[in-house]
Amino acid sequence: MDQSTTRGIRLTGVAVDSPLLFPSSPSDLVSVIAPNVPAMYEAQFGAPMAGAVLNSINIRLNATVVAFILSHASSAVVIVDQEFFSLAEEALKMMEANSEGKLKTPHLIVIGDESCDSKQLEYALARGAIEYEKFLETGDPEFAWKPPEDEWQSIALGYTSGTTASPKGVVVSHRGAYLMSLNGALIWGMNEGAVFLWTLPMFHGNGWSYTWSLAALCGTSICLRQVTAKAVYTAIATHGVTHFCAAPVVLNAIANASPEDTILPLTNVVNVNTAGAPPPPSLLFAMSQKGFRITHTYGLTELTGPASVCAWKPEWDSLPFETQARLNARQGVRTICLDGLDVIDARTNQPVPADGKTIGEIVMRGSCVMKGYLKNPKANEEAFANGWFHSGDLAVKHPDNYIEIKDRLKDVIISGGENISSVEVEKVLYLHPLVLEAAVVARPDERWGESPCAFVTLKPEADELDKGKLAEDVSKFCRAKMPSYWVPKSVVFAALPKSATGKIQKHLLRAKAKEMGPVKMIKGKL
Repeated sequence: MDQSTTRGIRLTGVAVDSPLLFPSSPSDLVSVIAPNVPAMYEAQFGAPMAGAVLNSINIRLNATVVAFILSHASSAVVIVDQEFFSLAEEALKMMEANSEGKLKTPHLIVIGDESCDSKQLEYALARGAIEYEKFLETGDPEFAWKPPEDEWQSIALGYTSGTTASPKGVVVSHRGAYLMSLNGALIWGMNEGAVFLWTLPMFHGNGWSYTWSLAALCGTSICLRQVTAKAVYTAIATHGVTHFCAAPVVLNAIANASPEDTILPLTNVVNVNTAGAPPPPSLLFAMSQKGFRITHTYGLTELTGPASVCAWKPEWDSLPFETQARLNARQGVRTICLDGLDVIDARTNQPVPADGKTIGEIVMRGSCVMKGYLKNPKANEEAFANGWFHSGDLAVKHPDNYIEIKDRLKDVIISGGENISSVEVEKVLYLHPLVLEAAVVARPDERWGESPCAFVTLKPEADELDKGKLAEDVSKFCRAKMPSYWVPKSVVFAALPKSATGKIQKHLLRAKAKEMGPVKMIKGKL
């Protein structure tokens, strides 16, 4: 374990005003509420170079959560895109109502955008916000910025999704951000002059630290205010995009785009880094068939970038495409700048055997790992138990030492005492020719305690089909490809709720499955 990791564990639960968490005081924090626009990219450099800590906020959060984040982070400045000014305003009103008159209102700066309704900008300015470009004009062009006195000082504060409780504030150090920005470029083989398409939200782990990677490589950023398959194909054809990152749900939209939204063949090789959820092999196969070169990585908000990469082996080149996709769907091996990554048995804290069967928890350590959760000593104690950061992801380790996620701890379905991996069931569902998206969660079951419940979004060609017969067909399809107790006992056709980063929000689906009530016991049937 390196020195920084040791310090990170020792410092868990330190006071908010510690100079090791913030450069001088909690007031030096800049929050940004914006989509992928140039000002958001500029903030990744402007705030740290001014000696502040950057806090990029998810634009799809509601006002209640935004208010919690601004209050918890003690934001001194809020830079907000004009489209989301009403969100920031509502959040600030909530904060004021709860402050008993003690709220120190943050300075408000609004980002104007000619593609948006001008009335939104006018409204913000009328309420005292400063226009972003006007604000920049007040700066000193000769300002001599200074690097941090200690590389362990904080550069960014991000927040977890908070699906089951209040979101946790993830504190990232300058050292961690520096290493991860190099780490991401190295494992991807990014070259000088890369043309990067911002499909990945910059508010998600500072764009997996590729915001800083691009600066190091003199790269070009192509900003997308809204991500659609058509916009992606158009940007590739128009700007010669060489790289972009996306969660599997975004890749799914690209792979299944309508002919009128698709521009093929690609004008050049496009490298795609996918993470955020285990991608189904069928999706990786579909993307490769269209000419995209997929790199599968795995990371967390607590790392702001890839912890592992499914490094491509030359011997895979001669394998069938389907086999290549299956191997590439694994989460892979430790990335170069991370000190340690393993899969351990929770009972013994020892590495599981590399047999591809024994399930354990993914743990990691190194300077790329966060310093800790802000103002949350209990969460820090749990997260850094026994000298490792615990991811909460369950995985196996294959004989070649590539890891493969089988589920989140909270997503495992326990049916009749048997553990069922929701990820494995989803992989099969994605093979069905009419399934566009799928998510599997536990539903109460009178006989088995829990049983798999599949929420499925169908492809457009299935719109006119009988849904009852189609549900039977999906069940029959699964029964032919998996153990009987894995087969979803419930199939629900619906649009899947997603987070701003494209992750399917399983906590909402679990709640819906619970509302459906338990699967009734039928005598004589399993």
